[in-house]
This record gives sequence, structure tokens and C-alpha cells, in this order.
Amino acid sequence: MSRFRYLLDPLCLTGCALYALNRWAVKPHTTVEFFHYYFNDLWLIPCALPPLLWLHRKLSLRAHDRFPSSAEVLLHLGIWCVICEGIGPRWVPGTSGDYRDVLAYASGAILALCWWRWQEKRSPVSGREPLNA
Repeated sequence: MSRFRYLLDPLCLTGCALYALNRWAVKPHTTVEFFHYYFNDLWLIPCALPPLLWLHRKLSLRAHDRFPSSAEVLLHLGIWCVICEGIGPRWVPGTSGDYRDVLAYASGAILALCWWRWQEKRSPVSGREPLNA
């Protein structure tokens, strides 16, 4: 069974590096709307889901170390969309919900699912079965 590396997942590490690069090196030097409003939103699922799943695993809310399932990705995507674009703007003054943010989150989720399925297929089989598999 292939094992998900959580915080060491290459997509997670790449996304975090690109997020930081965009925030501190690109955005201050460009007026391109995509980099100001949507680029970092693409990385929500690839960057935030691995540490959250790791926490779920440590709290015994996740019984395996397999790559994230489509259901896990879609569930968290839905929760974050509701919180960030529905509930959050009602509680945080000066913010508003934007369907384009949701499209960016969803695009990142699709990218992440494709990446994780590809990684899962090409990763070597480990000798240990996950708990409660």
C-alpha cells in the first residue's frame, strides 16, 4: 500500500513555496489581478489538506496513511468554500465572498487529486499495511 507523506508531500511543499514566492516576491511587483487575488487560492487544498489530514491521523480521526480520497478532498473543499466565501465575509468587515475564489479552490483541488492519484499509482508498495485498513 502506498503511503501519503502528509507535510512532506511534494505538491504540498511546492505549493507552500509558490505561495510564499507569490506573496513576498511577485505581488509587490505586479499589477496582474490573477497573482493578487487567485493564485494563492489555487494552493488551498494542496497546501492545507495534508497538514489537516496529518492532524486527523494523529487524533485517530483518520485510520490510514493512504493518499487523500476524492471524498476527503471534496468534503474539505466544500467546508472551506462555505467558511471562506459564505460565513467569513459575514463576520469579517470589509470582505466579501467571490465565486472566482471558489473556482480557484476547486481548480487546486482538481490539480491535487490528479497529482495524488498519479503519485499513488507510481509509488512503491510498502511492506506495512495501514491500521484498520
